[in-house]
Amino acid sequence: MAMRVKLETGEVGLRQRYRVTNWSEYDRALVNRGNLTIWFDEASIRGSWTPPRPIGRGKPGWYSETGIQTCLTIKTLFQLPYRATEGLIKSLMRLCHLDLPVPDHTHMSRRAGELSVKIPRRPRQGPTHVVVDSTGLKILGEGEWKVRQHGVGKRRTWRKIHLAVDETTKDIIGIEVTTTAYRERTLWRGQAKAWRLMP
Repeated sequence: MAMRVKLETGEVGLRQRYRVTNWSEYDRALVNRGNLTIWFDEASIRGSWTPPRPIGRGKPGWYSETGIQTCLTIKTLFQLPYRATEGLIKSLMRLCHLDLPVPDHTHMSRRAGELSVKIPRRPRQGPTHVVVDSTGLKILGEGEWKVRQHGVGKRRTWRKIHLAVDETTKDIIGIEVTTTAYRERTLWRGQAKAWRLMP
């Protein structure tokens, strides 16, 4: 149990301190934070990595939008520059024993501006069981400085983010950001048709 004393008031506050007892499991958990496993489905990636041949005249492309989107997703996930992304994709192809061409950094940068992102969506069969919940979003910026200097004011505002999650697939099928005046029950009635869950 740790004790903390405020100098200006002299008040003594107790602070609960957690003690680690299972050091072996805690050590393995810290090591596993750096564990990384990436694999490609060879059957699907070979069919979608290169685009189909164009109809009529024209040189066929080397990389489809799926291939470029895969490279840009890994780039964003690991916060890499384009050159490092090119090297990482080449090493992944080599580790997965896939003989597929890898776009260079200039090609990825040029295609990123004109790429139409396609988010895969799994089809649903039968009724969908939806779990709806909400959480608060703290507004950052000038308000943070005011709270540190002068404390929380009466005009401090929050935003609520409402999530609708498929209970079976764990997919997020609906997101809404509102003020604190909205409740899940009120928002759900208006957004059910927009989320295509009700006729």
